[in-house]
Amino acid sequence: MIDYTYEELRALHKIAKILANASDIRDQLSKTLDILSSDLGMQRGMISVLDLSTGEVWLDVAQGMSVAPGSVSYRPGEGITGRVAQTGRPIAVANLSHEALFLDRTGARKRLDRSELAFLCVPIKFRERVVGVLSVDKLAQKVDNLEREVALLSSVAELLGKVVYFRAVEEENQKLRRQMSNARRPKTNIVGRSKGIEEVLKLIDQVADSNMTVLIFGETGTGKELVAKAIHENSSRANKPLVRVNCAAIPETLIESELFGHEKGAFTGALTRRKGRFEEAHGGTIFLDEVGELTPSAQAKLLRVLQEREFEPLGSSKSIKVDVRIIAATNKDLQKSVEDGSFRADLYYRLNAFPIYVPPLRERGADILLLADYFVCKYAKVFQKNVKRISTSAIELLIAYHWPGNVRELENCIERAVLLAQGDTIEAIHLPPTLQMKNEQEASNRRGKLEILVGTYERDLIMDALKDSRGNISEAARLLGTTRRVIQYKVRKYGIDVNKLKL
Repeated sequence: MIDYTYEELRALHKIAKILANASDIRDQLSKTLDILSSDLGMQRGMISVLDLSTGEVWLDVAQGMSVAPGSVSYRPGEGITGRVAQTGRPIAVANLSHEALFLDRTGARKRLDRSELAFLCVPIKFRERVVGVLSVDKLAQKVDNLEREVALLSSVAELLGKVVYFRAVEEENQKLRRQMSNARRPKTNIVGRSKGIEEVLKLIDQVADSNMTVLIFGETGTGKELVAKAIHENSSRANKPLVRVNCAAIPETLIESELFGHEKGAFTGALTRRKGRFEEAHGGTIFLDEVGELTPSAQAKLLRVLQEREFEPLGSSKSIKVDVRIIAATNKDLQKSVEDGSFRADLYYRLNAFPIYVPPLRERGADILLLADYFVCKYAKVFQKNVKRISTSAIELLIAYHWPGNVRELENCIERAVLLAQGDTIEAIHLPPTLQMKNEQEASNRRGKLEILVGTYERDLIMDALKDSRGNISEAARLLGTTRRVIQYKVRKYGIDVNKLKL
C-alpha cells in the first residue's frame, strides 16, 4: 500500500471535495487536472471517456494543451490510451522518446524534448468496468519511483470513477438525442432508444399501413395508448377518427350500449337513438383499452364485429356495417384468462393477430434519463419556469428506482419536481420520498444505484446470443466468450425464458 506524503493527501482531499460538489461534470474533471498540475507536479493532463457503445475513448478534458473536446479519439488497443482502455491495466513510460506506442495525437509535445518526459496512463473504473482513462506527463528527473507515481495516479482515477461514468452516460444520451432528431422513425410521441422501444417502433412501422387487428400488452403506465395512437397516425386512416374506449371504466350494464349504441326505448332511460363508439369510429380506428375487462356478452358482439364487420345496436334487429380498424390493449395475461374461462379463446386469437409488447420502464435502461429530460422540458413550459437540467444526485435516484408505475409515474414525478424546483436544476430533494427510500428486498436486488444500465445492456447481449444460438446456452456462452455456468446464472438472474427462444 502506498505511503502518502502530506502534500499528496492534501491534493487527494481537494480532489474528493471537488468531486463531491454537485456542479458541472466537465468542470469537476478540469479542476481535478488543475490540482494534479499545481499540487503534484504533473503536466499536460488528459481525461478521456469511454464510448459505451463502441469501446472507443475520446479526449474530453485536457490541461496544459489546447484541444477541443471530442477532437481526439482512440480505437480499442490504439496507442497507449487505447491499450489502457482495452486491457484495464496502467502503462508507465520513463522516457517518452523510446516509446513507439505513444502517438501524441494532441500534438502538445512536438516542440518538446521527449527524453525529458515520463508518461503515466491509468484506467478509470466504475464497478470494475473501465469507463475512461487518465494520463499525465511528468518531468523524468522528478520521477524517483515510477510504480509509486502510477499508484498515486490510480488513487486519483479511483476517485474519478463515478463522475466519469456519469459523463459517459451523459454523452451517450446526447448522442441518442441527436440520432433521434436525425433518424427516420414513425411519427410518434414515444420517447426512447432502448432495444425494447426500437422493437416497438419497428413493429409500428410494419403494421401501421395495414388493416390488421393489433393487441398491445404491457404493464400499466408503459404507454400502450401512445403505441395505438402512433399506429393510427402512421396509417391511411390518419385523417379519420381515433376513438378511445376504456373498457374498465364503463359500468358492466352500459358497456354494450357504449360500444354498439342503442335504439330509442331499448331500455329505461333510452329516450333517443344513440350511436355507439364503433359507429363513431367508422372509417377510422377504435382503441379498446383494458379489453380484458369486457363482459361475456360484449365479447361475443366484439367477435362478430371482427369476423363480419357488422353489429346490431341494443334494441334493434338491423345490422350496421362498419369499416373500423381495431386496436386493443391489456395489462392482463389474456392467455391465463382464456384458460380460466373469463375470456373467449376465439376472441383472443382474433385480437392477437399482431401482438406488440411494450416493455416496462425498469427494462429500458438509459431511456429513463431521456424521458426525464423530455418531461423537464415539457413541464418547464407548462409552469413557465427556467428548469433546464437534473442534478447528478437526482439522476442517481431516478436510475436506481424500480418504477412500478412506469412512464406515467416518472412523468408525475418530474412534473412535481419541476414545480418544486427553485432554480434551473432539479435536485434530489425535489423528488418524491418514495424515490429516496428502498426496502431491504429492493436493496438486495441492486448492487449499485446505476447498475441497472449495465444490467439492461447485459440482458440484451445475452438475449441476442440466445436468439442467434436458438436457445442453446453452451453456444451462447461461446459467442459471448464466457462459460455455460455464467450464462445459466445470468438467465436465472434476468428471468429469461430460454424455451421461447428455441425454434
